[in-house]
Amino acid sequence: MKKIKFFMLATMAVLVSASFTACSSDSDDTQNNEQKYQDIVRQTVHDQKKSDKALLLVAFGSTWQDAFDDFDATVDAYKKEFPGYDVYISFSSAICRNRAAAGEHQYDPVKPAQVRNYYAPERWLNAFGHEKYADITVQSLQVIPGEEYGRVVNALKDFANNGNNDLDNSYLKTVKLHLGTPLMATGSDDVTEANDVKNLAVELDKIYGTKAAEGAMLFMGHGNPDEYDTYKANIRYTQLENVLRAMNKPYANNYFVGTVDMMGNFKTDVKNRMQIASITSGSKVFCAPLMSIAGDHANNDMAGDDAGWIKNEETGEYEETSWKVYFADTRGGSYTCNDETMVVKGLLSYPAIRQLWINHTKEAQEVDLDWFHSNDGTE
Repeated sequence: MKKIKFFMLATMAVLVSASFTACSSDSDDTQNNEQKYQDIVRQTVHDQKKSDKALLLVAFGSTWQDAFDDFDATVDAYKKEFPGYDVYISFSSAICRNRAAAGEHQYDPVKPAQVRNYYAPERWLNAFGHEKYADITVQSLQVIPGEEYGRVVNALKDFANNGNNDLDNSYLKTVKLHLGTPLMATGSDDVTEANDVKNLAVELDKIYGTKAAEGAMLFMGHGNPDEYDTYKANIRYTQLENVLRAMNKPYANNYFVGTVDMMGNFKTDVKNRMQIASITSGSKVFCAPLMSIAGDHANNDMAGDDAGWIKNEETGEYEETSWKVYFADTRGGSYTCNDETMVVKGLLSYPAIRQLWINHTKEAQEVDLDWFHSNDGTE
């Protein structure tokens, strides 16, 4: 697929980082450049600090303008909901950070490149520490508590334990830390049980119920590859499908949730479940991303035109074929699946779903994390 051109981006990452650091093979120069980069983030926080409370949103990132628009709307929503906090946003993906800094998301060639700096979570946190914020909340913008969420947890734990050994331990002993969980942090197959999966299912049905009444409504999540299914989070996709289909709606059996990377839940597996549900050839198939934003996966893996019909014999998946192309083909069930049935909108673009993340933030602020362990023998 056109997910990411790895060789090109590897080169780009090096080139873009040069805007912050000078290229040098000398280790001292590298350390100096790292410090210069951190100093830029510290100065940014120093200039923007208005209160003693910081709220950091952490997304994987994107290289698409529509995604940046959704991130902007999310920051604005958080500023409105948390007026006493300085709100910042971070990308955990180095490639996405570098491309944003290079202005590559600007899709209008007439306009100048729009530089955006979504610094790494650990950079923001270090700067918060040096500015002595008394209260710091970190909110994950992930959908499931998987690999990327694990990185958010580790960044905050490293900060709490003075990983760089450049913060004041007396400060770290007193700063209040909070961690907001992903969209589907909790869940079960029980449609009557109140949890994150149920809350999301209710909102998705409000948005996509009319489409499910007209044909199959498919959601494409990312998923963790099975070999590192962090926190066993892949189960949330299965639970979401089960809860959607268990709703007391005449079209409920038309809901399906698949992924890009979860073993046993690729689009080929979704097709098999659709046929078991007697969704016949010619039926409409709608697709929408179950991701915070509509980026590369949504535009290419789901709604793109790629048709690489090489089958992975181990998984049964056609990895280089988009969902749109696959479900319209005889191999995908010969359904009515085209540009008109693609909904290329991320979850953050819906205020009601964005509110579910905000609710997690409010819940997190009721709990102070006790993660500090000094590295100098003082507790």
